[in-house]
Amino acid sequence: MRRAPRYLALALGAALTAAVAAPIGAQAYQVTSVGDQGTYVIRGARIVTLNGPDIENGTVVIRNGRIEAVGASVQVPANARLIEAAGLTVYPGMMDAATNMGLVEIPQGANPTVDLSEPGDFNPQARAIVAIHPHSQHFAVSRMVGVTSVVSMPRGGLIAGQAATINLAGSANADFALTPHAALVINLPRTGGGGFGFGGGFGGFGGGGSNQANRDKQLADLRSILRDAESYGRAHAAYAADRRLPRPAEDVVLASLVPYVRGERPVIFGADRAADIRSAVQFATEMNLKPIIMGGTEAYLVTDLLRQRDVPVILTSVLRQPAREDDPYSLNYETAGKLHRAGVRFSISTGNDGSSVRDLPFHAGMASAHGLPKGEALKAVTLAPAQIMNVADRIGSIEVGKVANIVVTDGDLLEPRTNTRYLFIDGRPIELTSRHEELYKEFRDRKRPVITP
Repeated sequence: MRRAPRYLALALGAALTAAVAAPIGAQAYQVTSVGDQGTYVIRGARIVTLNGPDIENGTVVIRNGRIEAVGASVQVPANARLIEAAGLTVYPGMMDAATNMGLVEIPQGANPTVDLSEPGDFNPQARAIVAIHPHSQHFAVSRMVGVTSVVSMPRGGLIAGQAATINLAGSANADFALTPHAALVINLPRTGGGGFGFGGGFGGFGGGGSNQANRDKQLADLRSILRDAESYGRAHAAYAADRRLPRPAEDVVLASLVPYVRGERPVIFGADRAADIRSAVQFATEMNLKPIIMGGTEAYLVTDLLRQRDVPVILTSVLRQPAREDDPYSLNYETAGKLHRAGVRFSISTGNDGSSVRDLPFHAGMASAHGLPKGEALKAVTLAPAQIMNVADRIGSIEVGKVANIVVTDGDLLEPRTNTRYLFIDGRPIELTSRHEELYKEFRDRKRPVITP
């Protein structure tokens, strides 16, 4: 419930390493209490709906996992479990659209807890959803600040695989999957000239600064496999329409690409530099792909292109240091505001493997302090990522019929001193505890031992 102080980060990280690396019988996993999908009423709170004006003294009714009613005058159902929330604020749960959540537990020092990539350059059949560890310690830590869903994605190679949009509660894939095939992750080789590539918490996105000849070959290989997938899809569609035709061969790699080359699902391109963003948009246009830019540090330099092509950006660099020594210290803090003023669709992400997703509200808060309007900062971590990842019909705002991913706080959601009082995921009340919280309580009450001579 309490947000752990940042100065405890190193100690908590060491304790987390020990907890996860321990045998199962030695508290390897933390089991969180999850309530049932009953009927719940949150009454008397300020409600930030994000689909209209705030409701200063309103009620939210949750039934069977969905929002049944919201407003200033709502009938309370009989036998509902009532939460009196006077003085509290209700928000939609936050979403981080660029993570490796559940695929990485301890990136350094515990290789068995890292399951990010497959060998080879082309792995579109690799799906993050089948590898996500539902009992990751990062789930509970992230929930403590109001993060209820994330996009988790693989990395490595030219085509890393398929990302999944998940809720941060559940014990099996079917429990937490919002969209098991959310997007394809393509790592275009970077353009020449040095500089920085997509980094953040992932490292390795962006192709690694290859020379021009190698880059041209990689792009040619990408074009070839995408065109093969397009032909493969046409052949199978023709056979489905007329079984008298020869039956096409089955290919799991090409079959995985078909929905993406048809433009039915988005493709995520990691790109930070302006030149790499232009290259990604040009490549997507050439191959008729539906692009999303992830990283976007220099997206403010290509806003005309992004707006004209309606290419959204998952901005991961808000709290990153500027890349060049002569850049102003606030350069990355201001990027979100520049994108908003230019009319570019964007969301804010930590770009982290999971351990720092709990800092998501602070990324949005810093952007708000440097030119992004407060309401837009809140949307950037709630409704905007849901829209970019095509799940806004289910999450991202407090509306009747949507999944009840709801956070109740005692203050502003984007402020560090705010505490989460109640949290619902898929209409289920979630116990607000985590390994960080347990360690905080343990060492807060610890007494110095008395040593007698």
